[in-house]
Parts: sequence; C-alpha cells; structure tokens
Amino acid sequence: MAFPPRPELPALLASLTRALEARGLPFMLIGGQAVLVHGTPRLTEDVDVTLAADPSRLPDVLTACADAGLTPLPEDPVAFVHDTFVLPARHAASGLRTDFVFSTTAYEREAIARSIRIVVEGVAVPVATAEDLLLHKLFAGRPRDIEDAESVVRRSGPSMDWVYVERWARTFAEVPGREEMPAAMERLRRCS
Repeated sequence: MAFPPRPELPALLASLTRALEARGLPFMLIGGQAVLVHGTPRLTEDVDVTLAADPSRLPDVLTACADAGLTPLPEDPVAFVHDTFVLPARHAASGLRTDFVFSTTAYEREAIARSIRIVVEGVAVPVATAEDLLLHKLFAGRPRDIEDAESVVRRSGPSMDWVYVERWARTFAEVPGREEMPAAMERLRRCS
C-alpha cells in the first residue's frame, strides 16, 4: 500500500496500531488513509481512527497516544471528548494530526470487525472496508467526502457488497439530516 510521501506516516501507523491493540482498543482507519486503499489516491497527511469505545476508555487512549508519540491538542481532553466524542492529537516528531473518534454504535462495532488488514512496517493495520468507507463518506456528506465516495465506487464498486451498504444506508436514513443516504447510495451504485 502506498502512503503519501511523508516518511513518518508508516511508522506512526504501525506504532499507533501496536499501542491501541496493547490496550485492547478495537479500531480501524477511516478517512483519507482508507481512501488510499479503496479509492483514488490523494494527498492526505491526517489520520482518522474510529474506536469501538466510549469516552470512559479515554485513559487508555491517552496512554496509547503517549506510547505512539502523540500529544492531545485540547487543554482539557476529558471535557473535550465528553462534549465531542473526538480526541484530536498531534505527532510530536512529524506534526501529523490524528483524530480519534469514540463510538459505541452497533454499526461501528460491525465495521471494525469487518475491517481489512494492511501490513505497514510489519504491522497489520486495520482499515475500513470499501463498503464501510463508502458509508462513512456518505454520512459525512461534505463535497470532499462525496468525491471520495465516488472514487471508492469507481475503484471498488463492482466487487462491493451492496446489500450491506443498502442495509446501513437505510438505517442511517433514520438520523435527522441523513434521509437522502439511500438515494445517494443508489446513485453511486448505478455508476459501478
């Protein structure tokens, strides 16, 4: 797998994986790093991690951050995670940013269990499947996310499990503001 030309990124991903797994924190990479695997490669240097954990696991995440050389960005991480369910951090040596998203939903647990493993510096790093990346991108719905979703479908669409995607798109359509997910998913499926 090719990552952007930042020599620190593969080492960070490997170190982060070891640190999170040592604390029993189920997770997967989402966002731009997963797009590199399933879509059209683009320059991205941030790392987005979704955790199958609630904020009570913050002490473990903070220890994993320290082990991986990451420094939390909020002055009060406890309050910030309580309010946002996100912990932004920065890699001290490289300046690379990592966002940890805490989630306890049935969807995230299933998505993490389905994740694929990509070997980076000898470490099997969990990455969202094409289907789950597509769902994350459709849920976010920003223009960059829609472009990423289109690139995932162009590259991976013919082999995707569209029944799985449709099931979760319909479930997410129950969330206010996400009612259009099934229609957006169907438009993309027609392009595959």
